[in-house]
Amino acid sequence: MQRAGGATFIEIGPNYKEVERYPLNPPWAYARILFNKENGTYLYAIDEVGLSPLERKIYGILMNIMIHELQPPPSGVEIMQYFREKAKEILRKYAIRMGRTPGVSWAKMMYYIERDVIGYGYIDPLMKDPFIEDISCDGVGKPIYVWHRSYESLPTNIRIDDEDALDSFLVRLSHMAGAHISVAFPIVDAILPGGHRLAGTFKKEVTTKGSTFTIRKFREDPITLVDMIGWKNLSEEMGAYLWMMLEHKMTGLVLGVTGSGKTTALNAIASLIRPSMKVVTIEDTPELRLPLENWVQLVTRQSYGIGTEKIGEINLFDLIKVSLRYRPDYIIVGEVRGEEAYALMQAVATGHGGLTTLHAENVIQAVNRLTSEPMNTPKSFIPFLNFALVTKRHMIIAPDGSFQIVRRITNLWEINDYGDYVEIFKWDPSEDVHRAEISKSTMLKKIAEIRGKDWNWILEEMERRRQVLEYLRVENKRFYLDIAKIIRMYYQKPEDLMREVGEKLLFKAERGEEGREN
Repeated sequence: MQRAGGATFIEIGPNYKEVERYPLNPPWAYARILFNKENGTYLYAIDEVGLSPLERKIYGILMNIMIHELQPPPSGVEIMQYFREKAKEILRKYAIRMGRTPGVSWAKMMYYIERDVIGYGYIDPLMKDPFIEDISCDGVGKPIYVWHRSYESLPTNIRIDDEDALDSFLVRLSHMAGAHISVAFPIVDAILPGGHRLAGTFKKEVTTKGSTFTIRKFREDPITLVDMIGWKNLSEEMGAYLWMMLEHKMTGLVLGVTGSGKTTALNAIASLIRPSMKVVTIEDTPELRLPLENWVQLVTRQSYGIGTEKIGEINLFDLIKVSLRYRPDYIIVGEVRGEEAYALMQAVATGHGGLTTLHAENVIQAVNRLTSEPMNTPKSFIPFLNFALVTKRHMIIAPDGSFQIVRRITNLWEINDYGDYVEIFKWDPSEDVHRAEISKSTMLKKIAEIRGKDWNWILEEMERRRQVLEYLRVENKRFYLDIAKIIRMYYQKPEDLMREVGEKLLFKAERGEEGREN
């Protein structure tokens, strides 16, 4: 069935059975997850309230009125709110002129006008789905795909069959991002409102199936360490260990393949940094959200030149060098891929803490990448790294044959020297638990030596922090500002906090409410 905006909503076959349904913009739009037992495939379907023929006709008239009557907002006015109010005024005026119009839902009309004028059109419901991480269109005549947190890559019931409609939609997305795309400049890489990352190609200049685009969504409410513990991505004991590492400015790597959750894990782990520390983050796209006041967020800038010219470009390497002038306690780089890795290693060698992500499946691969082209980190610098962890995706099969994708931090190693790596945590898939061998930790022993404490103090401190993280989980204090408040209290009023933690955990234990979610 054809809808406004040039997209076709594909008819769903009888072999698909609904396994999940949840609201996106109720009562107008819902998401349906469908499973086909015959071929074992899933489908993501948008279930939108449709327009009647009369409503569609009125909608077309209203859109023409909007084009002619809407004026640019005054300076200083929030754009989305301005257009929403003006659209309502026009809709009310037209509804009064029409008089009674049986069978026409003006509220529904307002939904579609907002969706298509100030929203993202036919993909607007996808943009509102908190479980979707990526939205991609591979060309004309192909279904739009999404990357769902629970089901991974899924085709949707939306397809664009008209080349001009797809070209126009990509131009509109580019303009929303304040960018330009054309035959002369057929590639766009820009940031949409809300921090979403847009990448696209125009017409058949560099692709064979016409225009394409991918939107990497940015979460307003980021996944936190408490979420990850509740979902069993990591254990409370591992969280306590990482907390100890970050307090003492240890340098760590977050490893994984594309889509494994490296940036999510990096952001969650970084929330454990002591609130009094100064942090500088360096990214290509601003994705990190830290609950810290003393935080400088640096972002790269693309070249203004044409072709191979690099006029005005500011890359990760440049920003790491300038970050040292800020005298940070921690330097966090979103991802290292080239010469910036060597610059980061030089920074941590001078006493700064460091965190970054790297494409690798284990610590051996990671170190090999760091010491090879194009990163070229000397092997003598490897001991300045202290730990590395890897996050991976795993499939859980249900009895009915359906499956769910989960993420787990499967391994955590300490790095003592080049070729000397000790596994401290390992995920056991048979029981879905993390096994720890804390007694092997050289870094914890180093911390005890720095603090002038014995091993028993380390174990007691680890247990206290584990209890704090358990308290955050059972009390569902998952918002990143709530986590920051508790961590700050741990340093400022430790006795008061541990008293509250002990009372709450005892109360929950007595009521039998210690269960964790998958």
